[in-house]
Amino acid sequence: MSMDASAHCAAIVRAGNRDRYLADLFAPEAVRPHLFALHAFDVEVATVRDKVKEPMLGEIRLEWWRQALRGDHGGQPVAGALAETIARFHLPIGAFDNLLQARIFDLYDDPMPTVGDLEGYAGDTASAIIQLGAIILAGGQEPGSGEAAGLAGVALAVTGILANLPASAARGQCYLPADKLAVVGAAPADLRSEPTTEGVRTVFADLAALARERLAPARQAMDSLDRAILPAFLPAAVVEPMLNRMAKPAYDPLRDGVDLSPLRRQWITWTAARRGRF
Repeated sequence: MSMDASAHCAAIVRAGNRDRYLADLFAPEAVRPHLFALHAFDVEVATVRDKVKEPMLGEIRLEWWRQALRGDHGGQPVAGALAETIARFHLPIGAFDNLLQARIFDLYDDPMPTVGDLEGYAGDTASAIIQLGAIILAGGQEPGSGEAAGLAGVALAVTGILANLPASAARGQCYLPADKLAVVGAAPADLRSEPTTEGVRTVFADLAALARERLAPARQAMDSLDRAILPAFLPAAVVEPMLNRMAKPAYDPLRDGVDLSPLRRQWITWTAARRGRF
């Protein structure tokens, strides 16, 4: 991989997913460019909705990525770097197909149907990226991290969805499962109500609990794995601190949002890397 392509990918990750960028810095220098390629791709496809005026154009862009990763990338630097990474580390192309299919949901305003669908979405996106990163860190071998990646990805994705709920709701998106909303007598339209309804607060709390429930066994599963793959999991180190902030009584899920300062995130990532546990 050329230095220019690697630097280009690194810049995208640094701007678009700071946690991922910091985590990649803890990887061996030799594989770092390949992690940057994977994670630059993730940033690019996660932000497609922000770059198009209508959903169909987004679907066309996602389909372009599907073809690009099979070699038809026309010299686009991220696609070219990732195609090289896929070939070198024998990454399963099906995982990328599933991720791109899952990202179609982001383009539309349809509500997430069920909790199962939400976990499936997280599995095809965040969990897949963790697992693919682990394979790269393991030199292209299967590191036995599927269970840990699956659980950590759900915890990470659900926490991110909850933290960004004010922004996604303002765009008309509903990542809160419709089945959970229905149980408490709420509906996707409640995400645009003011003040925040008790139904939305209840579902929000239930999903926060789900993220915690997935994080604990993810950590346990990681305990038996080679620490060489830890950088793939390090972004999940921010899950618990973010959930703790969202658990404060005065927190309003649709008004406040939550984020950690860059310095705080850096400290959390460094601490997790030093102790060998996210």
